Amino acid sequence: MNFSIIIPAHNEADVISLTLQSLVEQTLLPKQLIVVNDNSTDHTSSIVKDFCAKYNWISLVENKSSNQHLPGAKIVNAFYKGYAILDKDFDVICKFDADLIFPKNYLETLALQFKSNPKLGMAAGFCDIEVNGSWILENLTGKDHIRGALKTYTKSCFEAIGQLKPSMGWDTIDELLAMFYGFELITLDSLRVKHLKPTGASYNKNAKHLQGEAMFKMRYSFILTLLSALKMSIKKKSLSYFINYIVGYCKAIFKQPERLVTKVQGKFIRDIRWKGVLKKIF
Repeated sequence: MNFSIIIPAHNEADVISLTLQSLVEQTLLPKQLIVVNDNSTDHTSSIVKDFCAKYNWISLVENKSSNQHLPGAKIVNAFYKGYAILDKDFDVICKFDADLIFPKNYLETLALQFKSNPKLGMAAGFCDIEVNGSWILENLTGKDHIRGALKTYTKSCFEAIGQLKPSMGWDTIDELLAMFYGFELITLDSLRVKHLKPTGASYNKNAKHLQGEAMFKMRYSFILTLLSALKMSIKKKSLSYFINYIVGYCKAIFKQPERLVTKVQGKFIRDIRWKGVLKKIF
């Protein structure tokens, strides 16, 4: 099973060598790995070049973009800079972050999952973060959600969902659209990936507003957005998360940005979300 990996990287000189080393030590090596150096001002590029010199299946793409570290469009646009030169003869495509340490059997375990279930469209492990010297689950979302840092798709799933949306919330939309098109998803607790930089640590207020806007673009109702914002605020133990989500959603009501899903897909998404809410309540 051929795996192709694309890693957008912005100022990751302090960690990217650990990520790449963990991938060159996989029991199942990827067919191709492309790092997109996204406007870094540190030594990210030179570190990746060292790996390119040692492994002919690793390559580097230089990309010019904003210096701000923002989620969403910036990351997806960088991903597509790599995708443009990717050999399209792959079975599985991965979008990984540049601050991860993978267990050696990570890709091999995913391959076994995909081979055993033709309906499986997406699969991943979980991110752990270091707290007081111990590695514990980065508890930001439910265990049924595949984190944006660890996206892995079969080719058929990737093409069915229309590829990735250049917007905040892309890593939720892809899952919901995969389910809309009849694909299954799985998260594997046995695969624990070390996440060296906690999610959102360097995001600014504008990025948090974008999350609320993304919920509008996904055709969430205001009540669903309210519940999602409350959930994240509790997990982060910060009222500012709740405020920023709601402010972002309300701004979108007035700006009316282009929606990311059709009305039919939006209804499917709302139904899925309400089922999840009711399941937790009852």
